[in-house]
Amino acid sequence: MDPVRNPYAPGAGQRPPELAGRDRELQAFEVVLERVARGRPERSLMLTGLRGVGKTVLLNTLRSQAISRLWGTGKIEARPDQSLRRPLTAALHMAIRELAPHHRAPDRIDEFLGVLKAFAIREDPNKPPGKLRDRWQPGIDVPATAGRADSGDIEIDLVELFTDAASVATDVGTGVAIFIDEMQDLSAEDISAMCAACHELSQTGAPLIVVGAGLPHLPALLTASKSYSERLFRYQRIDRLDRIAADLALTAPAMREEVEYEAKALDALYEASGGYPYFVQAYGKATWDHAPHSPITAADVRVAAPEAEAELAVGFFGSRYERATPAEREYMRSMATLLPAVDVSEAVPTAEIARSLGRRPASLSPARDALIKKGLIYSGERGTVAFTVPHFARYIRSQPAD
Repeated sequence: MDPVRNPYAPGAGQRPPELAGRDRELQAFEVVLERVARGRPERSLMLTGLRGVGKTVLLNTLRSQAISRLWGTGKIEARPDQSLRRPLTAALHMAIRELAPHHRAPDRIDEFLGVLKAFAIREDPNKPPGKLRDRWQPGIDVPATAGRADSGDIEIDLVELFTDAASVATDVGTGVAIFIDEMQDLSAEDISAMCAACHELSQTGAPLIVVGAGLPHLPALLTASKSYSERLFRYQRIDRLDRIAADLALTAPAMREEVEYEAKALDALYEASGGYPYFVQAYGKATWDHAPHSPITAADVRVAAPEAEAELAVGFFGSRYERATPAEREYMRSMATLLPAVDVSEAVPTAEIARSLGRRPASLSPARDALIKKGLIYSGERGTVAFTVPHFARYIRSQPAD
């Protein structure tokens, strides 16, 4: 069939042609937006799940919902070892710029931007000053305001900054939403500050919410930071698609191109993809390109599957595997060996890994910690680890030992 008409989109964070299986999350967020609009208290939202389940796509879609209601929005992607101040400043600057045309008092906007600039340029007093060339000046054309959000203590500053941003939103009768992707990569200090700021806003009913997305251990990180975090946020686990949703993700775009699937072809595609949205798109794209005509058959899927798997091996699995050192790969190979042949996201006891390698658990801690920092594994429960990527164990078992 014509590859130009291929509707599938297996890209990182790229919205699929049919966002199937996420109606519950979209409807829940509509309720949040409406409640905030009516001055009702509401919790910030945390989306968690493995890689490839569509967290970033969902985060972007929720942001579009907020924009459609004339909210001020900003989005950041957290990175390890990066302070929250710079990216958060840019996100809030964008959010307030979206609200500015609706505000009756331009001076009020300038007042907030002065606070935002002070927050941005304030260095942590416990850290040595950086070199002059490394110092950053945000593109905010007002003087920095002294005495507000500039203490150098990120927790104090963030509470004050969010309070002032919410006040601007109140002036125009709307809200502010900050979207944070890869939230598990925030530092412990920044996570603590974010929890404290959200806690303060929830008590006052201020119209500012944070929508975070991260790996399955994000709730544990938040709770370890502030014990009240388990009650502070609304948590939504984003999982693989059920059979009905996965079929819809394939058939709805195809029908718009006047192409159909045989039932056995959909059986084969669900078995190959496991219902993971990224895999659904990858196998769907390869199958479309190989199918000679409509309807698409199970034989077409079998012919196309090796190409999809080869592409996943390079772009989805291989790029991650290559980031690991030999010692870290040895650790992951042991994990993969201990998992069943049909693995999803099962956890492996760290004691079993140590036993299989003939090592003391303490001697493996550096490799384990490095893999967690690289986002390749996570620890959902004490004493266990699991892969962050679906079917990663199957891929690792297919690789030759170093």
